[in-house]
Amino acid sequence: MGTEERPQKPHLVCIPVPAQGHINPMFKLAKLLHYRGFHITFVHTEFNYQRLLKSRGLNHLKGLNDFRFETIPDGLPPDNKRGVLDLPAMCTSMPKYCVTPFRNLILKLNASLDVPPVSCIISDGVMGLTLQVAQELGLPEIVFYTLSGCGLLGYMHYRELVERGYVPLKDESYISNGYLESKIDWIPAMKGIRLWDLPAFLRTTDPNDIMYNYNIEQIEIASKANGLILNTFNDLEDEVLDDIKSKFPQLYTIGPLSLLSRQMPETELTLFESNLWEQDMSCIEWLDKRDPKSVLYVNFGSLAIMTTQQLSEFAWGLANSKYPFLWIIRSDLVDEASEVLSEVFLEEIKGRGLLIGWCPQEEVLKHRSIGCFLTHCGWNSTIESISEGVPMICWPYFAEQPTNCFYICNKWRIGMEINCDAKREEVEVIVKELMEGAKGEEMKNTAMDFKKKAIEATRPKGSSYINFERLIKDVLHLGLHPSAN
Repeated sequence: MGTEERPQKPHLVCIPVPAQGHINPMFKLAKLLHYRGFHITFVHTEFNYQRLLKSRGLNHLKGLNDFRFETIPDGLPPDNKRGVLDLPAMCTSMPKYCVTPFRNLILKLNASLDVPPVSCIISDGVMGLTLQVAQELGLPEIVFYTLSGCGLLGYMHYRELVERGYVPLKDESYISNGYLESKIDWIPAMKGIRLWDLPAFLRTTDPNDIMYNYNIEQIEIASKANGLILNTFNDLEDEVLDDIKSKFPQLYTIGPLSLLSRQMPETELTLFESNLWEQDMSCIEWLDKRDPKSVLYVNFGSLAIMTTQQLSEFAWGLANSKYPFLWIIRSDLVDEASEVLSEVFLEEIKGRGLLIGWCPQEEVLKHRSIGCFLTHCGWNSTIESISEGVPMICWPYFAEQPTNCFYICNKWRIGMEINCDAKREEVEVIVKELMEGAKGEEMKNTAMDFKKKAIEATRPKGSSYINFERLIKDVLHLGLHPSAN
């Protein structure tokens, strides 16, 4: 192919953090941008690419001529499980070992005659290593923080927590002695929030804590990018978003992406999925046989782990509630290898409880039989639940999940929180309240109101739809004028 024949579409390189909760929204965004005429290179780590090959198959990852997959190493040894306990190792490894491979990938793409030259990088908000490469090569970069606006605002105040002497904690007793109940009254957009509700990496006694300091660094790096994308909508987080704009004036709120994607007609790419686990589709047929709003959906996400005791308490709380439930139990959900779900439990839930390893969550949440969602409050789960008008029972695990929980329960009033040391009696009571109590009915109505607002935001003339159009226009401009800020 001669140089004159080189494709001339605008070319975006999309790179998520190599974790399921970051890959999914980035992949949705990449598919939307591809539909709007962009050539896409989607970058996985080598480890996750192999996982995808195993769960999705080789044909799934061949891509299209103008939507291609590339890989870079993550710098971790092959036997590392890449689980939640390995996040500090990943946050140390990737900035050290990924910069050169990522730079070489961009140079390779720019030298290739069968793809257009790279015009912009869209990077995960906590993949700051890519900005170094973008600046070196004179490319614009827009960051996509795949968390909530309230979660991001919590991280934006991490440095101030240190300066005001809140963090690091004096000793481990501060986690349990009531200190974390302290109200933070100096963040106007987060009125009523406690230390406990801010992103949980602050619960450390170590001034050199990797995760705490990593998030401070990533916010500083992200502020130097050409813009910031969030998977949220204005009517949900207006006060928080106004505060974020003070540091990130070029802000694009384009969520919920699950609803915005429905504005895109079905294409060959629509069938592409990004799940690292193989999905068990039998749950949809099982849900089809249930009454409307009668089923509790339980999923603690892709990273959370719990003790055998916690698993047992949740299991018997669900069993004793007597409601039908669909429970997603990953093979690595429990942190100790032991048999918790006894024959007695399985006999008790026979015919009304379905336990599977992974599922198509969006399909489940929009199913007519789902009445409530017991969740870890990860942002994808939260925004997808809001999109379908499903109220939540909240058991936040880590990171900014406590912040999401605070907003779900106290600001938006569409959920109830379970204590971190969940007891079966509490699980049973809260499930019953949310499924058929007066408070539950009120929350269902409020959740439906938010669903209507989310749908409105993602339709033509809605705020998220308009912001997506603005993002496309600005990315095209940046690609033509890389030095523009």
